[in-house]
Amino acid sequence: MTETNASRQPMAQNEDSLRGFLFALAAYVLWGFLPLYMKAMAHIPTLEVLAHRVIWSVPVALLILLWLGRTADLTAALKTPRMLGMAAVTAGFISINWGIYVWAVQSGHALDAALGYYINPLFSVFLGAVLLGERLDGMQKLAILLATLAVGVLTWEAGRLPLVALSLTLTWGIYAYFKKSLPIGPNQGFALEVILLLPLALGYLAWRAATGAPVAFGGAWTDTALLAGCGLVTAVPLMVYANGAKLLRLSTIGIMQYIAPTMIFLTAVFLFGEPFGRGKAIAFPMIWAALAIYSMALIRQAGVRRARSGG
Repeated sequence: MTETNASRQPMAQNEDSLRGFLFALAAYVLWGFLPLYMKAMAHIPTLEVLAHRVIWSVPVALLILLWLGRTADLTAALKTPRMLGMAAVTAGFISINWGIYVWAVQSGHALDAALGYYINPLFSVFLGAVLLGERLDGMQKLAILLATLAVGVLTWEAGRLPLVALSLTLTWGIYAYFKKSLPIGPNQGFALEVILLLPLALGYLAWRAATGAPVAFGGAWTDTALLAGCGLVTAVPLMVYANGAKLLRLSTIGIMQYIAPTMIFLTAVFLFGEPFGRGKAIAFPMIWAALAIYSMALIRQAGVRRARSGG
């Protein structure tokens, strides 16, 4: 999915722009519809879908960089061992996140995916406190406590941790943490990540072909088109978001990031018909309450910053 973590953004803008709002809205809506696309490939092995997400993202990312005139940054990054090492770490985490997400949607766990992306901003706040020493106010602590209790409810009902949701939260949160340290723009960083993943993706497909395993690409034209389109549905929302976020305040992005998981939630319940049992009926409202508290804290912090800056 999607780069929806508001905490990854630099210092908020003093004002929102309509252009930035429309860019961000388009990205979140596209991410919200992504489960429908992935569900259409439910009959294709998850790793094959993941490989094509990487392969077809490369030309899309490079074309966008050419259009933006930012290929020089990518070329310099490819010649810098430290940059390549850092990007290899972020590429590893984002590929795991993509793989879990694709599997979740394909196998009837889209609700768990929605839960994971709802929890993500709260986990990022927690991660900032633990790893970066960022101080949490009372509202943020309450939001994290509510989210933790919600996970406890789901664990109690199922008799096990909600591993899909937690895995998505952990991989995205850690990815975002390391991505903050990557000294390159978001568009260039994405291109660098998929370029580093490309040999693995091509190698996996070559291995499947060599062992005689069935390969969907090149078979039915619908499967071929869907797999080839993985580059567009992966790269375009991410890059549209990256450009929109620069033109919006942190608090605005913080609220808008719930659009995608809400659309995933509604799709899972009303289109995919996934069961919404008692545990989820208790846990999801707790998560929504936690996010409302977190959002109020975010808006309050933005107001304090504007007051201090005289904005």
